[in-house]
Amino acid sequence: MIEAKNTQRAIVRIGYDGRVYKLFQGPEAQKRFDTECRTLIYLEQRKCPFVPRLIAADRERLEMVTSNCGARVERLGEDRIKEIFQELEQYGVRHDDPFLRNITYRASDGRFCVIDFEFSTILDETASAHPSVETTTPAGDGTRDIQWSAMTHPGTFRPNNEDRFLAMLFDERGVRYLGKQGTMNTSGADLLFAVADGMGGERSGELAGKIALDNITRLLPRAHRLSDLNLAESAPQILKSLYSSIHQELVRLGTFDPLCVNMGATLTMVWIHRSMVMFAHVGDSRLYRLRKNVDSANRMAQVSEDHTYVGWLRRNGKINERESRFHPRKSILSKALGAGNQFAEPQVGSFVLDPGERLILCTDGVTDGLWDRAIEEIVLCPESSMVDLAPAQRLVLSAVTESGRDNSTAIVIES
Repeated sequence: MIEAKNTQRAIVRIGYDGRVYKLFQGPEAQKRFDTECRTLIYLEQRKCPFVPRLIAADRERLEMVTSNCGARVERLGEDRIKEIFQELEQYGVRHDDPFLRNITYRASDGRFCVIDFEFSTILDETASAHPSVETTTPAGDGTRDIQWSAMTHPGTFRPNNEDRFLAMLFDERGVRYLGKQGTMNTSGADLLFAVADGMGGERSGELAGKIALDNITRLLPRAHRLSDLNLAESAPQILKSLYSSIHQELVRLGTFDPLCVNMGATLTMVWIHRSMVMFAHVGDSRLYRLRKNVDSANRMAQVSEDHTYVGWLRRNGKINERESRFHPRKSILSKALGAGNQFAEPQVGSFVLDPGERLILCTDGVTDGLWDRAIEEIVLCPESSMVDLAPAQRLVLSAVTESGRDNSTAIVIES
């Protein structure tokens, strides 16, 4: 990051993605932080086009992340300065520091913008749109009661397990790891579930999977204070930046440590915010949706795309599931994190989690052992001998029994 300002009141840095990171400090830092967050949310509700967009806000650290409104303006006539701040008041906000230092020029659309709202006043304090930085508006239709189960197994052929899974929640207090099974409501925290399959020589595959999940734990909770109003817009870039960071870390380690050359990992994850599911994916691990009120022929759908040539063939209708399972190139990845790849752009997307819906995340060890139809049946209608096991346990143990040639990991999320 590039440090753009360091004063008694704030440290401002510009990230490599162009975002602005502002850390409040000094006198009345808490009050100034709350004022700026509240004002930016209000202006976004009023659709003001020439101010930063609040992307994330960490009230504990007093750090906010906003979009970039261009470069500071060195010279501008006094009359033009007054016009800019008067236009701002048409959107219901008076800037209480109305000077040139708080004006930028956005070259993308040739627009003068206004920044730094730590000293500002919302003119209509009783407006219904006046937001609180302490509360959020639901991103989807209400919240969901979530139940999950997870399991990983090395299989019967390999002595080590290069698979990893992650289940965690994050809120304003930080991160908490979740167990292999549990239940909770999404009203008070965001939930995140992920599976990773490491690859590489020696034991670097195990390390690759660990690095992928450790980076999620370290980086993603910063987005908890993301404004719900722009969550759907901002989440894809947040997830892409996360995957880019993991990719760069794996490449860097492979450059400096001979044992980690070509170390890589697949990574499939879901981030649940109230009833909204945001997902990201690279590799041949999978995310399935198993929906309740859908006809049986279309009840289960693969959301993630296998990043293999064989996966491309199947998506385009050139081969069927049986042909893909026995294709000689089925395990050759066209995209993975690290693994000598120059780029690893993830597949990202979002959808609303329906009541009664199930999400299945699994590594290729599960899909090598089980047909899609078998995965659906094991989750919905288990045999009597497995009915007492959690859904993820049923999937993994069935895959190991049927194949066992690879590590197998699954997470099943039920709404």
